Amino acid sequence: MRGVVAIVMLLVALALPHEVAAQYNRNYIYWMGQQKMVSNDYHDAIDILNMLIRHDAKDFDAYFLRGIAKYNLDDLLGADADFSKAVELNPVFTGAYYYRAITRSRLGNYDDALNDFKQAIELRPDLPDPYYSRGVTRLLNQQFEAAIADFDIFIRYEKRHVAAYINRGISYLNLRDTTKAYENFELAIRTNRDEPEAYNRRGGLYLAQERYEEAFSDFDRAAECDSTFLPAFFNRAIANNHLDRPMRSIEDLNRVIELDPSSAIGYFNRALIRSEIGDLNRALEDFNRVAELSPDNVLVYYNRALVHTDLGNLKAAIADYTRAIELYPDFANAYLNRSILRRSQRDVRGAESDERTARKKIAEHRSRLNSDKSIFSDTTQRFDKLLSLESKLIERNFERITTSESSNSDLALLPMFRFTLLDEDSIRLDRRALRLNTQRVRDFKERVGNPRLQLDCRRCNIEPDTLLSLDKRIAEKMAVSGEQRWLALFEHGVCLALIKQYTSAVNTLSEAIQLNPTNPFLYLNRATTRAEMIDFISSMDDSYNNISFDSDPAKRLINSKRTYSYDEAIEDMNKVIKLYPDFAEGYYNRANLLAISGKLPEAYDDYTRAIELDSELGEAYYNRALVQIYMKDTRKGCMDLSKAGELGISQAYDLLREFRIAEH
Repeated sequence: MRGVVAIVMLLVALALPHEVAAQYNRNYIYWMGQQKMVSNDYHDAIDILNMLIRHDAKDFDAYFLRGIAKYNLDDLLGADADFSKAVELNPVFTGAYYYRAITRSRLGNYDDALNDFKQAIELRPDLPDPYYSRGVTRLLNQQFEAAIADFDIFIRYEKRHVAAYINRGISYLNLRDTTKAYENFELAIRTNRDEPEAYNRRGGLYLAQERYEEAFSDFDRAAECDSTFLPAFFNRAIANNHLDRPMRSIEDLNRVIELDPSSAIGYFNRALIRSEIGDLNRALEDFNRVAELSPDNVLVYYNRALVHTDLGNLKAAIADYTRAIELYPDFANAYLNRSILRRSQRDVRGAESDERTARKKIAEHRSRLNSDKSIFSDTTQRFDKLLSLESKLIERNFERITTSESSNSDLALLPMFRFTLLDEDSIRLDRRALRLNTQRVRDFKERVGNPRLQLDCRRCNIEPDTLLSLDKRIAEKMAVSGEQRWLALFEHGVCLALIKQYTSAVNTLSEAIQLNPTNPFLYLNRATTRAEMIDFISSMDDSYNNISFDSDPAKRLINSKRTYSYDEAIEDMNKVIKLYPDFAEGYYNRANLLAISGKLPEAYDDYTRAIELDSELGEAYYNRALVQIYMKDTRKGCMDLSKAGELGISQAYDLLREFRIAEH
């Protein structure tokens, strides 16, 4: 899908009217944005397009291009919003309808996507691409006959398009027309004999028909076409296993794991084959790896228990059956096997209890055999079969599907704003530093008179030795008495905090506050210093603002629990807001402290107030997004991430890409 983005952008460029340049040279800026996109520099492209939109809020081309940039950064909700704005400003903008349709299809919003494709086709019925993309959407939406009709139209225009034949073949396969499916896979192969997916699809058809030698041949050819094409090696492993070639299966699965070290299903299948051939210790290693990658997986505990049993480690086997039962209380096979092991351990009461429970579960299963469609209600089947690549490892409830993607990444709230020292050269490299401070902040900085002093949330970039020498020079001002002493104390407190002398920093700032109790910025730095001191004292491996992903496929956020109190820091921030009620960074900082104290609704309110006061405060959008995701308002959280990315918070796009909202 992304391969056509650059082409579309070039076509848009050619279609642009040669207007007289506006005062801010709109055409040149637009051209620069296009160049950044052609070179895949989407972050900079968004910055440039933001300039156009600020100058002309009705520039639909700028919204369209920014939507494409966001799409390529996996910010699908942000892209949808920009394409919608382009359509609103120009109701006959075919490209905007088309790309909004693709975006909505990726979001799983198939009905709206199909409406957009309809609009695009009505506007330009001669363009082939919308027919292909609509066919893919209909295929995903299980409208197989309609998908075939769209692929038929597209193929009339584009007879050399391999993916169209493959997708039409998949559509026929879903209609159980294996003859037509085979014909389309054949056409795809004849169109391009070096396309691995075509061989892979035909091989999959052979595999389903138990024509294992022919399936192996196709998977082998797909692997020759592309040595990095993971499905070919995975499916060839399945074929080899059916052909009683376990060592060759293991070799193929080794390649799968080499290509994707987090492939839980690759480790799982290799573990099953190794256990079948008696390589029990290495099978156990593989099952242990699957348990790490998919800790709520029932099958791994059930099958690992069998390996533990064969190795004579009966206590570990009983523990695994127990874990499988915890995850799936109706798992009769696990009760039966655990009862045998308990009896061997002379736990007669436990064994009899498991036998009774198993018999009860089996009877319940038989009574609802005709109504229950869950495959795991079948307590008589084997659970040690190889799984196909399309299969997912089944987790608790047997209705929730996990992904093989890692989901344990750590997330952190962006830090609090405080007055800090930064090297000016590096400041210019960060677009967020260009955000204007309020007049009150600028007046305060001018009064302090230190060119390095900045209100910022970034880490100090000055070397420790340089900080020490700076602090010595500032300390010389401490001899000053009278009105200026509190300023010297403030600077000294800033430096002490940066060199991690937190107690001295708090004491110094407290002395400055005694001399000037109405200055909000003194309380600001004392609050952030107190919070950093708590962080430093508590531990180095569990930062105060740490929030991490749980292993749940919905990627629910969990907040790290803390035994330390941030009440004093919150009290200081309350004082800041009382003295300076229009200070956006004050609400932002208090929101951070509330969030890490577990008061998420209050934190949300403060982030919202910060945004109301400063709509360019991207950090507030980012942190509010994390709070909303934790509170399970995922869609609004992702919209905030989109806005944060638009305002220069690059981590927002990294998180959107990882969160993969479109796939849930």
